[in-house]
Amino acid sequence: MNWYEKLNQYFPEEEMKSKEHMEALLKERGNIYYKDEGPHHVMMYAELDDFLFIDYLFVSKDARGQGLGHKLIEKMKVKQKPILLEVEPVDEDDLDTEKRLKFYQREGFKHAHTIGYRRRSIETNEINQMEILFWSPTNESEEVIYEAMKKTYQLIHTYKDEELYGASHCDVEEVLTLEDDQNRKNIFDQLS
Repeated sequence: MNWYEKLNQYFPEEEMKSKEHMEALLKERGNIYYKDEGPHHVMMYAELDDFLFIDYLFVSKDARGQGLGHKLIEKMKVKQKPILLEVEPVDEDDLDTEKRLKFYQREGFKHAHTIGYRRRSIETNEINQMEILFWSPTNESEEVIYEAMKKTYQLIHTYKDEELYGASHCDVEEVLTLEDDQNRKNIFDQLS
């Protein structure tokens, strides 16, 4: 099974970029978008001057619990830049959602609970609500994380969307919002 099939099998359809999209990013944005692949993992990520964004992190079932995910995150942390990623809210019908959150919590990630993130999938036309998690060696504010997420959305998520999908994603201001932190709960508080 190739790297894309592994990701496509694991991540929900509404979260997946097309293979053409990821290949275009690797080829045409190869100075910022990377693939880290091994027999038991695939990690797609962007590295910019001031932050990292983990687009996809897959560890095969037979390698889970052996520290591979931790090693991959540690490899990113040594770069000493904030690390951002998107996760789905806990879904009781999908036990992996809670396991993923617990993993990132153990790795020291925080929930950017002031950042709202709702995007319409070009593939499924479904509204997809995600949560932003981040790790920072310098305690960056959520406003800084918000600006980094906007940059990620524009550079990575919407790259060549018209050409690749025949439609454009929503504008970044419609997708990402910075809200009063009293209005949203911390996603880690939901964990059992």
